[in-house]
Parts: sequence; structure tokens; C-alpha cells
Amino acid sequence: MSDSSPQGVLVCDKPQGLSSHGVVSRIRRWFGTKKVGHAGTLDPMATGVLVLGLGRGTKLLTYITGVSKTYFATIRLGSSTPTDDADSEPDRFADPTDLARVDTSAIEAAVAKLRGPIDQVPSAVSAIKVDGKRSYARVRAGEDVELKARRVEVSEFQIIDIRFAAVDGHIDVDVEVDCSSGTYVRALARDIGTDLGVFGHLTALRRTRVGDFHIDQAEILPADLDVPAPTLISLAEAARTLLPVVTVDTDRARALMQGKTVAAGDWHTDPDADDTGSREVAVVCDDALVSVAEVRRNGGLKSLTAFAIDLA
Repeated sequence: MSDSSPQGVLVCDKPQGLSSHGVVSRIRRWFGTKKVGHAGTLDPMATGVLVLGLGRGTKLLTYITGVSKTYFATIRLGSSTPTDDADSEPDRFADPTDLARVDTSAIEAAVAKLRGPIDQVPSAVSAIKVDGKRSYARVRAGEDVELKARRVEVSEFQIIDIRFAAVDGHIDVDVEVDCSSGTYVRALARDIGTDLGVFGHLTALRRTRVGDFHIDQAEILPADLDVPAPTLISLAEAARTLLPVVTVDTDRARALMQGKTVAAGDWHTDPDADDTGSREVAVVCDDALVSVAEVRRNGGLKSLTAFAIDLA
């Protein structure tokens, strides 16, 4: 079964002002294919790493969405916005006296409280569904939305720079954040402002890492989509960054694609496999991704997500 349409993964540097869906639309036009999806939304004001799957690469997106991420951000203390970021205008402002009392040590203490496992209430203007409808859609319809707190992990939260603006009446804090999937950096900005009693929101956000996909490998979307499209990361190469790898022969690959359970064989001995204890593995045959499979307790492999490939 031959398929000449684009198959693989693309790491894109999303430009500011364009939605993640807008990036998908441009990638569809650039590569001439309809089957494109992304792993993990970036808000329009944000820039940076957006991982996209094309063709059968869309099947890998579910494994990419849940990985950890790194962000560089600027938190503005002294005001807040309805969206907790610069996509809306400030609507609440701190008392100048309260803002004047905020010093470096107070900011450092507020940041320290948000390191590690925390229960975070996501921003109301978010893509989280409430009774089947996006939270942001309910807010824009005039509803009061209160989302439940969710446990997330902020493994690193470092202050890079603090700028006290005497004229504009605000404080800008540049930070770097390593966090689990599902963490809202703008909610961190909101909560720091609340803790300090001066309000807070994001004015800049750049994602520099999604799992093992980094900004230095990201493609910049050209203004002219008539230029040649870049080479995609192959399905096998992308899967290797996400899961331990099992290499199988043609017979076992064919059996897996037929829904059969096969012997896992030497999957623990693959020198390139990162055995994290996961029971899900990427199954490769002749450098082609056969499936994402589950390793059963009896040592057998059972395909969870199959990738149709040509076998000799």
C-alpha cells in the first residue's frame, strides 16, 4: 500500500498573532495535504515550538501532547486582564502604594510557592471543555466560569530578570518555566499577582521545548508558501524521541499489523531505547514505524496504534 502524501512530524516556530489552528491551515497549504494536526495549543500571543503531525504522523500526536515543556515568559505585575495575558486589555490595576511595597525578595518568595507539584486553577479563557463546550466560548457568551483546580508539576521556575518601571507603574519579571503538560503559564502570572496583592498577567510567552523537540530545530513559516516545504521528521525518528524502541523482523511486523500478539524479543537490549518503565513501545522494522504497542506481562507485544507500511 503506497502513499505519496506527506508522512511525519514537523516542528514549527509559531509566529505571534497566529492561532495554532491558523498554523495548521498554512501547513496544509504548504504541504498540499489535508491531514494535519498539532500537539498542544499555543495562544495567539505566544510564539515558539508547535509540533505538528502530517498524514500518519497525526497518530503520534497523542504521545507528544502529554510531554513536559519549557517556556520563557514575561510576567507584568500591577495589572490583570480577562485572559490573564496580552490578548486582552488590562481591566484591573494595583494601588500604587501596594505596588511600591513589592520588592525582589517578595517576588522570589511568590515564585518559590509555585515550584513543584501544585493545584492550579486554569485560566477561564481556555480551551478546557465544560459540559461539552469550550470554557473560552462560555466566557465570551457572558457566562461566569469557574474551573476546577488540577494537579500540575512545575519542575523549574527561575527568575531571569526583574525590571521596576517607575513611570508606567508596573513590574516586569522575565522567567523560565519547565512544567508538565496542562500547566498554564498565564495562570502562574495571575497567581503571583494575586499572592502579592497587585494583580498580574503575561505580556510575552515563548515555548522553547516540547519533550525532546527544541526550538533550534523548528521551521519558520515563510510569508510565501510557494517556497519548497521542509523535510519532515520521519515517523520512526519522532517515535524514538517519545518511547522505548523494539526492532522486529518483517514477519513480526506483518503479524502486528494484522492485530496479532508477537514476542517482544530483545526490546530491553536496544542501546538507543530509553527504558523509563513504560509498557508502551515504538515498534520499528527496517527503520519504518510499524506501531505503538503495549508490552504484555507475558512478554508479548500487542499493537495499540498501527502505522500502515509496505513490507516486502
